Amino acid sequence: QVQLVESGGGLVQPGGSLRLSCGASGSIFSINSMGWYRQAPGKQRELVAAITSGGSTNYADSVKGRFTISRDNAKNTVYLQMNSLKPEDTAVYYCNGFIRSYGQNYYRDYWGQGTQVTVSS
Repeated sequence: QVQLVESGGGLVQPGGSLRLSCGASGSIFSINSMGWYRQAPGKQRELVAAITSGGSTNYADSVKGRFTISRDNAKNTVYLQMNSLKPEDTAVYYCNGFIRSYGQNYYRDYWGQGTQVTVSS
């Protein structure tokens, strides 16, 4: 099986920074894209940022210029550096990976458990 585990969430004041980490482990044959999603209470889950195996990135308009996604392929880990945080960024952040395991010949989505990010004075 494949597991994704997130860390780095917490409480921060507006204008502050946090760095989220997510490591994938288990019977991994290959990881294609990885990404971060978030969901605020009463809101739909939305894509925050994504990164391909080759390093190409994609960001939601609301976080462009403030957030940076990166990955370490040797560690099967994806990061999200969040700067200039706003109260509107408050949400549960979920790690996602499009991953092929040794047991299958196809890729599918895996999800982390989520980590709370709260931006408040």
